[in-house]
Amino acid sequence: MLIFTSVQVERLRTMAEVSLIFFYAPWCAHSMAARQEVEQVAKKLSKQVQFVAVNCWWSQGKCRKLNRLYQYPTIHLFYRRFGPIDYKGPLVAPYVESFILRVITPLIYLPSKATLEEFLSDHESRVVGFFQFNSSPQPPGYITYLSSALQALKWDSHGVVRFGVVTSKQVAEAISVKDDETVYLHRTFNSSLIFPRQERNFTSDGICRWVFEHHESVVQWLQPPGTKSRLLERELNRGPALLLFLPYDPLASEPSALLQQVTDVAVRYHSCGSNASSVSLCCHSVVLAHSRTSVCEVCLSSWSSTGCLFPSAAQGEVLQTYVQHCCLHNLPVPVSAGCSNLLNSYSPFSQYSACCREVEPQLNQSEAKEEPRMQRDRPTPGAPPRAAPLQGGGITGLQCRTNKTLRFYVLDVALNWPLAVRLGASGTIRAAGVRSDAGRVFATIVNLKDEVHYVLQQIPAAGATLTESLEAFIRNFSAPYSVLQRHLVGEENTTEAERSDSHQQPPPPRRRLITELTTSSFLPFVMDLEKDVVLIYYTQWCGFCSALNHIFIQLARLLQGNSTVAVARVNVARNDLPWEFMVDHVPTILLFPRYRKDLSVKFPGDLPVTLPNLLHFILQHSRHTEKPEAACADGPGPSPVLRAEFVALQREVRALHHARSRLSQQLAQLWRDNRRLTFGTRSLEAQNAELQRERQSLEQQHREKSRQLGEAVKRLQELADTSENLLHENMLLKLLLRALKDRAEAGEQGDAERQEAEQKRSHMAS
Repeated sequence: MLIFTSVQVERLRTMAEVSLIFFYAPWCAHSMAARQEVEQVAKKLSKQVQFVAVNCWWSQGKCRKLNRLYQYPTIHLFYRRFGPIDYKGPLVAPYVESFILRVITPLIYLPSKATLEEFLSDHESRVVGFFQFNSSPQPPGYITYLSSALQALKWDSHGVVRFGVVTSKQVAEAISVKDDETVYLHRTFNSSLIFPRQERNFTSDGICRWVFEHHESVVQWLQPPGTKSRLLERELNRGPALLLFLPYDPLASEPSALLQQVTDVAVRYHSCGSNASSVSLCCHSVVLAHSRTSVCEVCLSSWSSTGCLFPSAAQGEVLQTYVQHCCLHNLPVPVSAGCSNLLNSYSPFSQYSACCREVEPQLNQSEAKEEPRMQRDRPTPGAPPRAAPLQGGGITGLQCRTNKTLRFYVLDVALNWPLAVRLGASGTIRAAGVRSDAGRVFATIVNLKDEVHYVLQQIPAAGATLTESLEAFIRNFSAPYSVLQRHLVGEENTTEAERSDSHQQPPPPRRRLITELTTSSFLPFVMDLEKDVVLIYYTQWCGFCSALNHIFIQLARLLQGNSTVAVARVNVARNDLPWEFMVDHVPTILLFPRYRKDLSVKFPGDLPVTLPNLLHFILQHSRHTEKPEAACADGPGPSPVLRAEFVALQREVRALHHARSRLSQQLAQLWRDNRRLTFGTRSLEAQNAELQRERQSLEQQHREKSRQLGEAVKRLQELADTSENLLHENMLLKLLLRALKDRAEAGEQGDAERQEAEQKRSHMAS
């Protein structure tokens, strides 16, 4: 794997058909570890894929500007011009190699009907595209279909949904595809679909979204990223989940035997056919009169939710007569099995079915072992109606017959073993018929809503397979009254698993002042009848718990010489406890007195946790606990236990008298306080009335002032209007005076001119 700059990478990427670009940071330990894995893959696929490494740490470099990288390392794959395809799987060489091989061959060529049937025989969804290459080397839509197969790898790194291509019209007719450029989605449980080109755009994104919206997933792969993520929480919140930790080889051509067994169980669990309908059966057994070995079961099939409504005894005799006279003559001799149906009424919601068979008198060894169980399960003539047994082995169609639907998830045990240990895996479990190097196998059902999970116990080494154990595990969980016991995870599970992996001997026990309890040692220690147990609930992240440690240590030192008092603590964050022993907050201190474990006492929350308070709390609740068997030790007369109880009752009576006197004093004080508050209330009411009167007076003055202010505003407005009118009239007068003045000046000038003209005329006349 060569290291290049960003400019060189862009040039080299256009020259190769498939390229892998490894973005890393030199300081990142994950990058260095992943680099070794990628180099292993590069040694195998260097002739088919171009491997390039880019140091994308420099913030001012072109790589950081062109690529938005949120973590290191990051792997991008390019197929010709399509990309980048972001690899989100584990950074392990087999997984990376498997993903690259799927990018190299995104489509599987299906030349014949046999290969098509083999391609569709898998339980997972398969996509088939039909394109005829007769007219052109690349028919229209083929590149779009190829791009959709590559884009699907962005969402599905495991490659659960595979894409195939058919070029022969005869092969396409096997799946009822006749039109060219057709995309066909094969499904196991529901009807297969054809891409609706009239409703959706025929683009790579449109095809991809359509496939993942409608595909069926029987078993879903989970791969927690190993960092803070809500992947597991999001899946577990959807409902009860069956988590299977299995060995997995991504490069294997065929699925492993264990994975095939799990897939078969999941397919039968989801197969809601005729055997998995919502019909509930209630059956009666009828022994035929002429033969003791011929038995008929009359079952009532009901689609209602009212339960088993079998007819009365008289009607039951009618049914027996019907079976003997109507069904018996239709059965061959010797009788093996036969059925006959009749309607109970004209209602379409119920019918009777009579099924007859012959009971074999001889049983083989395996049947003889199962005979007691069969006798218990077999209905007795005249017995009350019972629910019919599970059909199809009890697992077929169970999804549709229970309200606790399971989701199947598979995890690689080699990558997720710490999670399995946290869920209760305590060692290596190997299934029968599997090679010894197949690795660990672990199965658990997690119900996050009920906050419980169950663990599949170790599989027997002989005569059993994972299928049988898994089916029994699922049936027990789906039963209305499950026999499964809630699994409690404690710190001892993790330590034992780590020691089994590293082959270490357990450390020698050490003498401690405070006993550290775990899930397995909790009940035996706390329920010890000979000891008063002081139990401290804490967690490693609780700061208050750490701050009180010195007080608990001092308490344990003071009680170290007392053999009847034990101080213990339990980390509730790492140890699951039974519901009746859980607390709502930490730290919490409980006292379990000897011989009286049902009278456990909690340290008062309103008292400070100090050494004197703890000692008083322990002495107060543990001094009168005597052994119950001592009542018969002294023969006739009052026993020590009764005397102790009598003394305790006397003390309680005195305490009650003292409490009554204190309560009387408190009531008197409360009465005086009440009188004082009553007088204070009356004074406040008088002051309030005075304030109300002042408030009303002020409001009245405010209204009067507001009225006067409004009148003043009106007068001012009138004065302003009058002033404006006077100014206007003054301006008009000025203009009039100016006009008169101009007219007067013009008249004077005219008179002067006339006089001057007359003078000139008179002068000329003279």
